[in-house]
Amino acid sequence: MKVAVILFNLGGPDKIESVEPFLFNLFNDPAILNLPSFIRYPLAKLIAKRRAPIAKDIYKEIGGSSPILKLTQDQAISLENSLNNSQKTFNYKVFITMRCWHPRASETVKLVKDFDPSELVLLPLYPQYSAATSGSSILEWKEVAKKNNLNLETSVICCYPEDNKFIKAHIELISEKIKKLNNFKLIFSAHGLPEKNIKKGDPYQWQVEQGVKKIMEGINDTSIDYILSYQSRVGPLKWIGPSTEDVIIENSKKGKHLVIVPIAFVSEHSETLVELDIEYEKLARKNGCKDYTRIEALGVNENFIQSLSDLIINKDNYKFKNNLYPPKNRCPSNFTQCPCLN
Repeated sequence: MKVAVILFNLGGPDKIESVEPFLFNLFNDPAILNLPSFIRYPLAKLIAKRRAPIAKDIYKEIGGSSPILKLTQDQAISLENSLNNSQKTFNYKVFITMRCWHPRASETVKLVKDFDPSELVLLPLYPQYSAATSGSSILEWKEVAKKNNLNLETSVICCYPEDNKFIKAHIELISEKIKKLNNFKLIFSAHGLPEKNIKKGDPYQWQVEQGVKKIMEGINDTSIDYILSYQSRVGPLKWIGPSTEDVIIENSKKGKHLVIVPIAFVSEHSETLVELDIEYEKLARKNGCKDYTRIEALGVNENFIQSLSDLIINKDNYKFKNNLYPPKNRCPSNFTQCPCLN
């Protein structure tokens, strides 16, 4: 039996000339700018044009392009090997779809049709569900699949913020870095969202919090000074907090060794390689920080890949409704945007 697994990620520009069209794709997404298309389209064009010079400078810091496609390909290969080594009766093939750059859903659908599977599994590389990330990617896939007459039994793994092996991967990486440190502040940094998104019922912040809680329970050291914060804030709207920048400034002034954990990113890209590694370290040094450590993204960490593999293989154990397979502890009922509640 052939099973196609679709890995979703945001994507990133493959060259400097791709930065502006990449930004346009990002801001033309209704999940990002919830406006009628006749307003959203020209506004997205304007935002992309204005932000492109800054974004180009960011990508120049890491060689002129985003590494996210290559890194996602590495994850796809590792996951496919893990699946096929675990399940000899199935033939798994892992495909990649990026939301804002290539390969887009329209490209991947054609490859999936050529593979001719009996079943599809949709798996976002966003551990925590948000309508702006996983939700947008899954919706686009379903629309493109329908348009291309790809009508197969489809399962969705919407999120896995508390999965045991996902948590174990973080615990091992963090524990190895901090075991010989003193006077440090452990800062879990996640991509932020406007507060209005959370008020609409988006479960993202709650899921991030639950994951951090479980990691710290696993580390099992109550003496560790830690905090969860949110990065990448843009625009005039009020965002969830505290902001990673503010946390870095405060603890740098206290002389803390800062240890940063990218809790919501499983692939290295501009938010980790530039924002965390360059911009935030400069901010920390400017405010008196002498020691700054950043924990790497999970990438092809063995426990992380096994986490994804187990979620796919054991998906029927989580079956809830609408062919969605949420984690065992699904979101509280007030998070109405969580797909496992709908």
